[in-house]
Amino acid sequence: MDMPDYKIGKIVIGSEASVRTAYDRFKIQPIDEVRLAPEGTSAFPSNRQTLKGEAQVAGIGTFYGKEHQELTFAPSEKPGWWIRRLDQPEQLDTKVDIANLWTSAQNLVLRSGSPHNYLRMVEHIIALKCGLGVDNVLVKVNSGDPPLFDQSSHPLVHAMNDTGIVETSDPATYVTVKEPVAFGGKRGDFLLFLPAENGEKNLRIDCAISWNTVIGDQRVLFDVTPETFTYASLARTNATRKQFLLAKTIGKLFAATRNWGYNERNILIHGRKKFYTEPRFQVGEKFLEPVWHRATLDLMAAIALIGEHRFCGTVVSYRAGHTQDCDAIRALYRNDLLARV
Repeated sequence: MDMPDYKIGKIVIGSEASVRTAYDRFKIQPIDEVRLAPEGTSAFPSNRQTLKGEAQVAGIGTFYGKEHQELTFAPSEKPGWWIRRLDQPEQLDTKVDIANLWTSAQNLVLRSGSPHNYLRMVEHIIALKCGLGVDNVLVKVNSGDPPLFDQSSHPLVHAMNDTGIVETSDPATYVTVKEPVAFGGKRGDFLLFLPAENGEKNLRIDCAISWNTVIGDQRVLFDVTPETFTYASLARTNATRKQFLLAKTIGKLFAATRNWGYNERNILIHGRKKFYTEPRFQVGEKFLEPVWHRATLDLMAAIALIGEHRFCGTVVSYRAGHTQDCDAIRALYRNDLLARV
């Protein structure tokens, strides 16, 4: 296929020079894997979707290392995704929305009301909202420490599919950007959001990363469908060997690096010249696990923060990360750049 060429459009964050320089680097980076849906097809039903019943999963705690932390997906009549801390019964449910983002420094943390009414590392959970097209969900948790799995978010996908995804009688609501907009960073990174065309209500993502380690340059182009998301949900968080050793030693003293649940099965550990754990998603000589994780379980989680709506159009990401993703979603609202489709 021909290499896509995108219109940069209005630059909302960053300088024009830095965005265009980064875009020139992005344009010449080859696409390693393409997963596009047949033209004219819709990824999801036109009505909102919820769950047929409750689905429970359990795993080792991400941050505190307890043997079991439980998470339950439940149907919801309220539009959008909601988080309920069962150990904080006096608190209201937290809506999955950019307005309730507490921090994105290391991972996404959503919180409302009391400072104790939070859930950490929600990105690997709420990405399912975009990836599976499930619009109304109540997430029940017993603490702010979510479970961690050797198969990344794949057990969450299976749990939803096993309990059943069903349509409601309410039509889904879609938003897109009013015009092409760009968000630049300070390290040769950018995000582009482009409007949906010809009345289409699908989401396309073109995502590229560039690491100065064995990961190197990786790029994937795909349409968001349940099949593609299920495929990508096996992609684990990656960490350098230095980061992994820090989390297992003095990092235990600090909340930001106290990832006691990390082990050599549930994260991809890499160094400058080799992987220290077995990588996944081999295409040719590359292992595309990092870019698939970035494109789906990170970027799509930020897109899920557009409240109860589905986002349609095209999102392009080059070397971006959590904070830039969330700054962009916040800026879309702050600058009145979204429109209903």
